[in-house]
Amino acid sequence: MTTNPNEPNNRKPAKESKPKLRDGVMKRGNTWSYVIRVKDPETGVSKPRWVGGFATEDEAKAARDEARVKACRGTYIDRNEITVADYLDQWLDSHAMEIKPRTLEDYRKGIRLYVNPYIGGLQVQAVRPSAITKLYRDLLKGGGRNGKPLAVSTVVHTHAILRRAFRDAVVVDQLIDSSPVERAKRPRVHLAEPGTVWTPAQLRSFLDTARSHRLFAFFHVAAYTGARRGELLNLRWSDVDLDGKQITITGSAGVVEGERLEGTTKSGRKRVVSIDDETVKVLREHHRAQTVDKLAAGDSWRGEKNGHVFTTAWGNPIYPDTVTALPRKLIKAHNHPKNGKPPADPLPYARLHDLRHIHATTLLLAGVPVHVVAARLGHGDPAITLRVYAHVIRSAETAAADVFAQAVKAV
Repeated sequence: MTTNPNEPNNRKPAKESKPKLRDGVMKRGNTWSYVIRVKDPETGVSKPRWVGGFATEDEAKAARDEARVKACRGTYIDRNEITVADYLDQWLDSHAMEIKPRTLEDYRKGIRLYVNPYIGGLQVQAVRPSAITKLYRDLLKGGGRNGKPLAVSTVVHTHAILRRAFRDAVVVDQLIDSSPVERAKRPRVHLAEPGTVWTPAQLRSFLDTARSHRLFAFFHVAAYTGARRGELLNLRWSDVDLDGKQITITGSAGVVEGERLEGTTKSGRKRVVSIDDETVKVLREHHRAQTVDKLAAGDSWRGEKNGHVFTTAWGNPIYPDTVTALPRKLIKAHNHPKNGKPPADPLPYARLHDLRHIHATTLLLAGVPVHVVAARLGHGDPAITLRVYAHVIRSAETAAADVFAQAVKAV
């Protein structure tokens, strides 16, 4: 039969074949998808989970097989396109109550400068250990200001932030089943030894100079307890037991964006620190002096009942940077020539935080067990004390053989 080209074609076009699902895999448009059934852990009801976007059938099948194994193990996680930058932003907001204000500000700065510009656009579920390792390499090579190398300690700190965040992405938010940060290669850092560590005689000279200052008690307690700056500035009289000769460290004060804020201790736990008779005497004298200030201020007194141990003359809590700046001034005053002659015992410059190091070093050299020193300092693990003061412990160990030999001879 001959078809007349001038006659209309009344035949219907053939229907396109409908995509068929074969063993959980099918083609949709130009890409492949798979579907598996996943049991809801709360209801126990099995529901289908579709995942698409695969370029080939083999890729879809491989992903399907992996998903099936995870579903059987109860570790299957739905696909999520949230980026690293968005997740870290949400993570900081959701954990803000658990992190001290100063630490939170530090985290935000680190993420803004050293994470988001490099991997912020990646999807959390697409981050591989190699991407984290490359981040560290890039930071070490040119992550600093004006493209200069970034300090190893800063890169290690960035690693600590990411480690905590991605751990929560696994355990808390269940976005991923394992953390790529744990398998990344991070740079090693050797902990720096403490700064200037005065001898007991030099410490006594410093405290003698500081005795005339209204905050002398602060420096004395800092040196005799090893407490941190913020912990002492947070200390209340209700935390001080002069009869029992102990103080309880319950929190810490810091500065965030120029504002004084109070929060938990670095470890998040409170601790009790014993004090000696001299420190009890110093605190009693300080309390009497504060009472005189309170009476002189009258209605203008801004402190609260059983308020802060260390305050201004008007009862306000001390601003942290005030006590940080004072040691330099006191050391300069001590070293200033008197009657045209320099002091016989000039003091090398030391920071406020070095009083903490002096406390720990003096105790360790005196043979106090590491775990006892760690408890006084508020280290959550004595291993931290061992690492920070390894040089002190090595110094004490050199005499261990002689100590043992002398003990045997004395028998």
